[in-house]
Amino acid sequence: MAELSTAARPYAKALFRLALAESRLPAWSATLALLADTAKLPQVADLIGHPALTRPQLAAMLCDVLKGKLDHEGENLVRLLAENGRLKLLPLIREEFEAFKAEAEKRAEVEVTAAAPVDAAQQTVLAEAVKRRLSLDVKMSWKTDPALLAGAIVRCGDLVIDGSVAGELERLRHVIAA
Repeated sequence: MAELSTAARPYAKALFRLALAESRLPAWSATLALLADTAKLPQVADLIGHPALTRPQLAAMLCDVLKGKLDHEGENLVRLLAENGRLKLLPLIREEFEAFKAEAEKRAEVEVTAAAPVDAAQQTVLAEAVKRRLSLDVKMSWKTDPALLAGAIVRCGDLVIDGSVAGELERLRHVIAA
């Protein structure tokens, strides 16, 4: 999966730069969502890389299926990805593009997993603290996991803040074992 993500990144970066230069971030975001969702459909996924279809045939088929939903640039993207044998990367290209977009818009999605349900007042306090710490607008999602015993784990991309009792016990176990 890491190799696929690495292969998707240059396409996403180029599309992001194009969308930013043309002030078309929302439009490209919608186009990539449509293409990624289409590429994930079982009947389409089975055709991507099928030996009976040439790359131009596959591109033409996808453009026909999405006729009226893609602009000229979207169709060109389909043709380029098909020509390079990269149509299967569409979901990853979308993910990478959205990450670049979120960074440019100074926003982040944060997942909080708590040992017990968090009431609205505590959610507000934690959301404000995370917003200050990251200096970003944050969209919070909340989960519960009783296995944490108490506390919470906050995840935002690569950043993980483990304030759970289970995490503290694990760290203590490593210190004792060392």
